[in-house]
Amino acid sequence: MSEKPRVLIAGCGDVGGRLALRLHAKGWMVHGLRRNVAALPGQILAVPGDLQVAACPAAWPREPLDYLVYCAAATTHDEAGYRAAYVEGLRHVLSWLAQHGQRPRRLLFASSSGVYGQQAGEWIDEDSPAEAQSYSALIMREAEALALNSGLPATTVRLTGLYGPGREWLLNQVRSGYRVSETPALYGNRIHVDDAAGLLAHLFEADAQGIALADCYLGVDDEPSPLHEVVAWLREQLGVSHWSDESQIRRAGSKRCRNARARALGWVPQYPSYREGYSAILQGV
Repeated sequence: MSEKPRVLIAGCGDVGGRLALRLHAKGWMVHGLRRNVAALPGQILAVPGDLQVAACPAAWPREPLDYLVYCAAATTHDEAGYRAAYVEGLRHVLSWLAQHGQRPRRLLFASSSGVYGQQAGEWIDEDSPAEAQSYSALIMREAEALALNSGLPATTVRLTGLYGPGREWLLNQVRSGYRVSETPALYGNRIHVDDAAGLLAHLFEADAQGIALADCYLGVDDEPSPLHEVVAWLREQLGVSHWSDESQIRRAGSKRCRNARARALGWVPQYPSYREGYSAILQGV
């Protein structure tokens, strides 16, 4: 590996941009691929490109790449949009690597805990059955398989519900009087965007130090919580006293994800629960 590890972040958006800054601060050389490179941090080497176009971006780095992370986001939330973003986009990137004779020492694929279909509040980990049957889950598992069978050492990172600055849907719902059912408790899992980026960075750094990585990690904070408890706490913080007329039913699914495997590598979330994470948002941190 080069003295300055060289990484390419394909789909360098919110999480990818935060990851880029973390790695750059540690002396890594970071290339960021996205359509709108004007939104990239200034320290990042811009690679203008569209993951959904088969032609390799003209600014694709010619030097050997030590690491690759694929963290695209679907632009349309339908079957075609998911397939284009996660399967076809990854296939294009793998093709571009081959065209340039590049073989990174590890690929990280940012996946989703939506691949799990458990609905009864079960505790799950990376070895739990991932059998959700929604189109998004099926496509995500297909993309995971593409990464793991790419011929490169690969690791999937199943991120849970991302929240943070600019991702304030729940806060806005609570402000409008969001009412959720308490029985049965609907457990949700979340991770602050800074912690998601921190986990990806931690995995790269562990690999660079020669630490063996598993093929899958769950990206989640320390405290999966019933949604009604999160809403009650946010109502108190926001001083909301009114309720909407109707009780909202959250999408199907209720599970509790464990982060023990990531923690065993020494990763520690900066925001161990929704309380610390949302407090930082409300304080403008």
